[in-house]
Amino acid sequence: MGRIIAIANQKGGVGKTTTAINLSACLAEAGKRVLAVDMDPQGNASSGLGIEKGNIENTVYQLLIGECKIEDCVYKSVQEGLDVIASDVDLVGAEIELLDFANKESLLKGYLQKVREDYDFIVIDCPPSLSILTINAMTAADTVIVPIQCEYYALEGLSQVLKNISLIQKKLNPALELEGVVFTMYDARTNLSLEVVENVKANLKENIYKTIIPRNVRLAEAPSYGMPVNLYDSRSTGAESYRLLAAEVIGRGEEL
Repeated sequence: MGRIIAIANQKGGVGKTTTAINLSACLAEAGKRVLAVDMDPQGNASSGLGIEKGNIENTVYQLLIGECKIEDCVYKSVQEGLDVIASDVDLVGAEIELLDFANKESLLKGYLQKVREDYDFIVIDCPPSLSILTINAMTAADTVIVPIQCEYYALEGLSQVLKNISLIQKKLNPALELEGVVFTMYDARTNLSLEVVENVKANLKENIYKTIIPRNVRLAEAPSYGMPVNLYDSRSTGAESYRLLAAEVIGRGEEL
């Protein structure tokens, strides 16, 4: 049965979508069957995986409001082993439209249960807010990965996410766990990046991934070509870092 992982942080610009795209791609590269679910109305994970927003017939929006079945909105094999449920700006409207649904917090969970057996991993990219979309993702998920940027306010954003995970556990998904924290945009040339890593490690008793994602030009360029970094520049430090993270994620599953 596939493991469902939400990639979440209410703070924007922390490398959340970059992590969702490249972790999904590197898990698939490692021979796993992966479904990436874009729950962000900006649709950046969809376009970063090569899906052109103007050409999408059925998105996660149509799925949530019941206009299509899950098999109608899965884009097969964007790379070997990797399928995608895409998103676009229509998803903004879901916030209001879902208000009348009785089980609005667990709609996504119901749909993903139908295809869970088909995948080793389902990776959900959440929007940068605690909206009904993020709540759906966390209610559907087994675990949450929290990317945090190596900057001064990292701990503030992290404590907010942990609080929200705790709320979801109490109200909607008692089995939800923190999969781990991953540091992004690490710059080895600055003392600040090192200080942030040490500070979080000292303050957090939860799982912190050994892999640290560096600032990397290739990583930044890849989405504009509609490719994950392992396809755009397979030998870049960005690609190598996400391969290492994927290996850790796979290893964690084997420990559970």
